[in-house]
Amino acid sequence: MAEEFNTEDMLEIYLFENQQLLEQLQEIVLEQKDADCFDEDSINEIFRTMHTIKGSSGIMMFDNITAVSHKLEDVFYYLRESHPENVPHVELVEHVLEVEDFISNEMEKIRNGDAVDGDASELIKRLDKFLEGIKNGSKKKGAAPPPENVHVEPKQFYIAPVATSASRFYKIYITFFPGTQMANIHAYKTVYALRELAEDLLYSPEDIISDESSSEAILQDGFRMLLQAQCSEEDIRKVISEGYDIEKVEIFECKAEEFLQGFDFGGHGDLHIDLDSSVEVIEARAQATVEETEKKTEKPQIAPGDFVIKSKEPGKQKKLAKDKSKTEKASFISVNVSKMDQLMDLIGELVISESVVLQNPDLKVPGLNLANFNKAAAQLAKISTDLQNVIMSMRMVPLTNTFQKMNRIVFDVSRKLGKDIEFEMVGEQTEVDKNIIEHISDPLMHLVRNAVDHGIETNQERIDSGKPDKGKITLMARTEAGKVWISVQDNGKGLDRDKILAKARKQGILDEKKPIESYTNKEIYQFITLPGFSTNEQITEYSGRGVGMDVVVQNIQAIGGMLDIESEAGFGSTMSLKIPLTLAIIDGIVMKTGGSSFVLETGVIKEFVRVTEEMMIHEPNGDEYIMIRGDCFPVLRLGEWYGMSDYESSVEEGIMLILEVEDKKICLFVDKLIGEQEIVVKPIPSYIKKVKGLSGCTQLGDGSIALILDPAGLVE
Repeated sequence: MAEEFNTEDMLEIYLFENQQLLEQLQEIVLEQKDADCFDEDSINEIFRTMHTIKGSSGIMMFDNITAVSHKLEDVFYYLRESHPENVPHVELVEHVLEVEDFISNEMEKIRNGDAVDGDASELIKRLDKFLEGIKNGSKKKGAAPPPENVHVEPKQFYIAPVATSASRFYKIYITFFPGTQMANIHAYKTVYALRELAEDLLYSPEDIISDESSSEAILQDGFRMLLQAQCSEEDIRKVISEGYDIEKVEIFECKAEEFLQGFDFGGHGDLHIDLDSSVEVIEARAQATVEETEKKTEKPQIAPGDFVIKSKEPGKQKKLAKDKSKTEKASFISVNVSKMDQLMDLIGELVISESVVLQNPDLKVPGLNLANFNKAAAQLAKISTDLQNVIMSMRMVPLTNTFQKMNRIVFDVSRKLGKDIEFEMVGEQTEVDKNIIEHISDPLMHLVRNAVDHGIETNQERIDSGKPDKGKITLMARTEAGKVWISVQDNGKGLDRDKILAKARKQGILDEKKPIESYTNKEIYQFITLPGFSTNEQITEYSGRGVGMDVVVQNIQAIGGMLDIESEAGFGSTMSLKIPLTLAIIDGIVMKTGGSSFVLETGVIKEFVRVTEEMMIHEPNGDEYIMIRGDCFPVLRLGEWYGMSDYESSVEEGIMLILEVEDKKICLFVDKLIGEQEIVVKPIPSYIKKVKGLSGCTQLGDGSIALILDPAGLVE
């Protein structure tokens, strides 16, 4: 009895591949949303995408996803075959995005282990109505009756890589046990398993994913594959072999000429696999047939640099196409994110252990000859650094998908608010640590929604103020000094300074001792990030409740980032996020103040300075400044900042660090420097309240704990 098929691996593949397809679908649709219609390539791509999702969902028995995918496939099949005119483009875009949302929601249920129970009936009705509408529109103009989307065996052509001297060719025949359930899925498992070995792979029956009847055909006639690969028969048998589902695996090595003939062997119809004769007999028989054929007709010779274009249609003459670039074999694998996180944690522990070994007090005994040890330590440090760089690069992903989600938000919100808005993306290929992306998605969503709702005026308001009726929002990303800048810029009405001040006064936020005139624009704009602060008079679906911006600030600060706000009344606003590239490992300077150790990222330190008391300037209010080469810097004593009692008070005994954050510079006074070290960033425990100027902690080589300083918090 055949073993029941375990769908766990198949389910993982299904979710991964379909998620990619949905992301591609959304990108295509949003790129074409402002056009008059979808171009031919987009129509074909959307049709293929829905066909693939329909087939794989049918195999996994997710009937609601299958049904809605099939219905959207019908729509684009009609568009592809009939080329109707006057198709309501915006309505079509909305229908496609509705389908994408529906499938995404159902896939999220699958990930969470919930039932896939979404009701697709209303969505299907709307698609039916839309399709009927464009069909009737074509009928009124006297067009021919539209074709129906029925399954027809496709006439597929494909380009296969040229065989090299190392390439070998195999015909594989697999027999499954009678009564095997879902034989097509078992067949797909063999195809999927061989993908890493294959330079080229054909199989019959062909449509094993979407054609359920192929299961019966496989049980009756077997499953056939033609494999081009640089491997031995033994290598193939390591991948596919007899088991509970497979009764027999027959592998026959053949010549390139036989391989090119595919399943049309010698002009006698489908390939017949002789399971009784030896390999030598079969090869001799095949060679005789080939020689006889060559006497009758001269075969085209495959020259180096050619691509063989083979047809999957039985009986078709093979063709050659020259001057095509060689397609390299894909060398990508998908890895679970949790495994990547675990690997990153292990590398962090490796860095800590390395520091413990190199800073061991036993090595500081006078008289020890450590020349060989130091050489080995240097090599270990190099390997450790290279390992970090590799895993860091593996975790880096572009912001493209995140930016596309923002594009979708602009499209949806602007449609509901009746605003005409152009959305521009700049630098979407900027790469950021995957964990960082997860933290910034929600803040970006709030900022973009605010730009659409608060920032951009209505079309009429823009016309009345002499602006173009179409607003513009620009989402931009760039890297600078180990940080990522992500800005949301709009050309709307900007922030109203007076209105914000009035609201702040009403809520008692203003400092009574500080004159209104002394507040800078940046200070005033920061009021909008406070909880419960909103200048909207009316509560809408998107704003007015005073929540959102405070969440943005909290989420960004949690990963060591900051929010900068710039605005000009009547001309728009810019909200900028400054976030680290990664949260894992940084280069830092270890320093001592009092009995505590601190770490500061090297990128913000511009200079180390020894100073004298004569260089100090003391203000009556207690503020301190220092003159260095004609420049005046404010002084922050780290020990005094955190209320320590045993820190060094004499500036001549300690050391000054000149820090530069944004356009601000300060001098940080500490007792002494320990040295430079790679720092594994650990979060501060949740039971400790957030302390201004701290972003995390780490373990040093001697086992002690050091606090990681947040430069942005120090210079405020």
